[in-house]
Amino acid sequence: MTHYDADLLIIGAGPAGLSAAQYGSRANLKVLVLEQMAPGGQALNIDVLENYPGNVARGDTPPRSGFEFSADLHRQAEAFGAKFILEGAKNLAREGGLFAVTLSGGSTLHTPALILATGASRRKLEVPGETELSGRGVSYCATCDGPFFKDKRILVVGGGDSACDEAQYLSRLSERVIMIHRKSMFRAQGSLAERVLANPRITVLFNTRLLAIKGDARVTSVILEGPEGSREEPMDAVFIFAGSIPQTSLAAALGLRLDEAGYVITDETMAASIPGLFAAGDVRSSPFRQVVVAAGEGAVAAHCAAAYIDRIRGLHYQ
Repeated sequence: MTHYDADLLIIGAGPAGLSAAQYGSRANLKVLVLEQMAPGGQALNIDVLENYPGNVARGDTPPRSGFEFSADLHRQAEAFGAKFILEGAKNLAREGGLFAVTLSGGSTLHTPALILATGASRRKLEVPGETELSGRGVSYCATCDGPFFKDKRILVVGGGDSACDEAQYLSRLSERVIMIHRKSMFRAQGSLAERVLANPRITVLFNTRLLAIKGDARVTSVILEGPEGSREEPMDAVFIFAGSIPQTSLAAALGLRLDEAGYVITDETMAASIPGLFAAGDVRSSPFRQVVVAAGEGAVAAHCAAAYIDRIRGLHYQ
């Protein structure tokens, strides 16, 4: 019998990967999860996870944060038997019907089935000063860096769910929050957009773009362009939420089928174009990217991966 290190290998431990780990383990599979940072992915940055079904306030206790939710998912997956390796995946190849995953430390793991749950990374604006002042006033995570700018002048760039959610959080730290969006209306869910527009601590500027970020040791001002032309505004921090880039580079050498935006195309079983490879969460081509969607896709991916493993072992139900 061919030796392999896991029945099911999951790359990425965001909500999709953690959900897949739980369901794969419940199917009595030997599950390994690779995560180079910390279990939770981008969900760790959610201040209040108010739109996850059942995650509601109880009396004076608010809904769980993304951090708390992720910690619960992690503990639950481990309780069912999933094992976690805090190391990144450097290379992915096919060897004799198995997937061979080379880790950043140099070792290689083999598995007959793999779930790609690598998520997406923050998209940069590529404006002057963004890279130079990253970590010195430029940030992509309000809950991570917002407390450093209490009562300071804060600019939020973006118009989606993340931008609105993070602007709300930042408004609790400062009453000098300006939010700009290049379009004439938010693309965020209606309830989030309405909350931002009604917040007296947030000034919203539509049809406005960020042209440059200025400063030497730290952010001191920004150049904005709006309907009345460009102008310089004093600023202490810039939080950018301009969308995401799917993390599919690991599987690129395998010829994985992607959509025009670079997301993994799957069928309804979460199976990608390569037999034995499944995708779930923000890395997958989907019309709606939310924590609840990622968790559901992870469960489906694990269930269907278990069925795939049974088929290749000749154990499937007839």
